[in-house]
Amino acid sequence: MKMQEIKAMAMSMGVMLMKGMDKTEMIRAIQRAEGNPECFATMDPAMCSQMNCLWQKDCMIAV
Repeated sequence: MKMQEIKAMAMSMGVMLMKGMDKTEMIRAIQRAEGNPECFATMDPAMCSQMNCLWQKDCMIAV
């Protein structure tokens, strides 16, 4: 997902983004706001059990 899409999603959810946040920090802020684990780019992709995660494709690249 592109940065502009992530920023738009965060804004629509009322997630406060700070200047200088990178993609990983923004996605984790969204995960936190959703009440989900802040797991983006933190785990071994083979261990991920969140098969319907919106971020899975980007996460696999980031790890």
